[in-house]
Amino acid sequence: MQPVSKDSNFSIMYLTSEVKTNIFSAYGKTATDTGSAEGQIALFTHRIQHLTEHLKINRNDKVTERSLVRLVGKRRRLLDYLKEKEIERYREIIRKLNIRK
Repeated sequence: MQPVSKDSNFSIMYLTSEVKTNIFSAYGKTATDTGSAEGQIALFTHRIQHLTEHLKINRNDKVTERSLVRLVGKRRRLLDYLKEKEIERYREIIRKLNIRK
């Protein structure tokens, strides 16, 4: 296991409560709206981006790779739900987060 250096772009606490609040206020209906599909999708997207960067450096980290696959699946299911229920909200979140359909 490699120690985390001070030069590293990654911090151990990459997902602080402040970051979560910023994500939910930007993509949810309110800053405390943690249950909306849009807020959850945005949070998963943030985590997916972080894990992807981690895997670029640590290619043999199979546990993180598995976590990434699970997160992508969770986000996909939420996107499918949103697409089925309210197509306009789905299109809006896809556009805002710049993720593939």
